[in-house]
Amino acid sequence: MELANKELSKDKIKEIVGKRAAKEFKKGDVVTLGIGLPTAVANYVPEQMQIMFQSENGFLGVSKNATEETKDDKIINAGGICVEAREGACFYDSQMAFTMMRGGHIDAVVLGALQVDEEGSMANWLIPNKFAPGMGGAMDLIVGSKKVIVAMEHTSKGQIKIVKKCTLPLTAYKEVDLIITERCVFEVTNKGLLLTEINPMFTLDEIKSSTGADFSISPHLKNME
Repeated sequence: MELANKELSKDKIKEIVGKRAAKEFKKGDVVTLGIGLPTAVANYVPEQMQIMFQSENGFLGVSKNATEETKDDKIINAGGICVEAREGACFYDSQMAFTMMRGGHIDAVVLGALQVDEEGSMANWLIPNKFAPGMGGAMDLIVGSKKVIVAMEHTSKGQIKIVKKCTLPLTAYKEVDLIITERCVFEVTNKGLLLTEINPMFTLDEIKSSTGADFSISPHLKNME
C-alpha cells in the first residue's frame, strides 16, 4: 500500500519530530540519541533542562550540531556528525559506553525505526538482502534504558511503518514506550497503541489510512505542539 506524504520536507519533518521528542525529558536526564532523525532532538532542548546527551561512540555531554565556526572534526556523535560539547562533557571508550547503556544508567533513548508494531516491538537494523554493517548498540540501548522513544517519519517512500506485526528482523520485543512521528504521537500500552496527540495538519482518517496497526483514541486527544 503506497501513501503520499503531505507536502512536508525532510527538514520540516525532522523539526516537528525533534521538537516534540524534546518535551519527553525531565531536568538532569541522561539521554541517548540514535543516528539519523533522532540526533535533531538535541537542537530543541532548553539549556536550563541540563540534559546530558550520551553518544554510544563514547561521548557524554553532546550539545547541538556544530557550526562552521565551532566545528571540530574530532568531536562527533555516533552518526559521524560534528557536534558541540557542553560544559562538563567527557569522552571514554566503547567498553564504558556499553557499560552505561547495559547497566541501566540511561534515562531515555530516542531511536529511529524501520517498523514498529502495536505491541511495542521494533525493527531498525536490517532490511533483508541489503547490506548492513551491523546492529550497532540499539539492542543494548533499548533493553538498558528506562524509557524507549521511537522518533521517525510516519511513512517511508509511501510505505507504512507502524504495523500490526513487524515483518523485519526485530531489534527489540515489546520494549517501545512512545512513538513520535510528524503526524501524531502514540503511547504503547498493555492494551495496544493509544493515540494521544495529532498534528492538526492531518485528519484522523489520514492517520488511520497511514497506520497499519490497530489503535484506540485517547479521550484527551490533543494537538501536537
